[in-house]
Amino acid sequence: MDLSTHYLGLDLTSPLVPSASPLSRGLDTCRQLEDAGAGAIILWSLFEEALTAETETSARFLSEQHTGFAEAADFLPNYHDYPPALDKYLEHLRRLKEALGIPVIASLNGVTVGGWVAHARALEAAGADALELNVYYVAANPEESGAQVEERYLDLLGALRHQVSLPINMKLSPNFSSVANMVKRLEAAGADGVALFNRFYQPDINLDSLRLRPALYPSTSPESLLAMRWIALLYGRVELSLGATGGVHTAEDALKLLLAGADVVHLCSLLLRDGPGALRLVREGIEGWMAEQGFETLADFRGRMSALAVPNPAEFERGNYVQVLDSYRASSGVLV
Repeated sequence: MDLSTHYLGLDLTSPLVPSASPLSRGLDTCRQLEDAGAGAIILWSLFEEALTAETETSARFLSEQHTGFAEAADFLPNYHDYPPALDKYLEHLRRLKEALGIPVIASLNGVTVGGWVAHARALEAAGADALELNVYYVAANPEESGAQVEERYLDLLGALRHQVSLPINMKLSPNFSSVANMVKRLEAAGADGVALFNRFYQPDINLDSLRLRPALYPSTSPESLLAMRWIALLYGRVELSLGATGGVHTAEDALKLLLAGADVVHLCSLLLRDGPGALRLVREGIEGWMAEQGFETLADFRGRMSALAVPNPAEFERGNYVQVLDSYRASSGVLV
């Protein structure tokens, strides 16, 4: 079966793309993902906070130490003994480009326009095929309006677009008052694609210590339905690439997103849990379904269940809500 697709201006052999995760840190693991059928690989994210803190620490301890004693200078740390995270990232990117035959997408994660954005030029020079900008922003300030939050995303995209000519993918949260309008504005500002949607990991409370603690709960298949709905609504109405992320655990999950109109489907929790071989199972499941349905290429069925193609597009909006609630029947004996 021909599973080739077009994404961010890149020709991919498969719509299955591992999203940013620790799996991309291993060269052998990335080779295994390629062998299993990945169409591209997204590297783990470089965080704005980490890049900024490292720059400040480096300046303090390596570049601005004036002891006044020539002998003491020999005891100061050597910059070359402590390569920054960016240099390690760039070297890994170069190695992956030499070892793999599929595109490698770099990832930046930040929420403010600052000097860290300029590092995108180094990523482009190292051979990145595209950049993903993950604006993991929690709008917690009651004085900040929705319009101001949207401008933050657009300003970041503009700053990054000014730095590189690479394709840029924007990874978005679903927490916009008008997702469709936001995607259109990002497209007009120079985005080449969007990934829908980012998962916000919630902090938990430790009842023994009465302190907050980080919590990581893997995604589940039903979570993918949120991306399915919005991709179905956007398909044919925007020109940029549509990527679906969050909750893809089976071939059935991936197929629903492709039928809705996704160009690619991102996988993360499944691969972290079951390893690179799980991607092969998803791919084989897609090919088996295509054979049963008589489809030979991805283009034969992508978007067949979008809002533009189904008989009643309202089912992607309020129609499903009304039908689900109206059809509910309580179990015998539950309600009197």
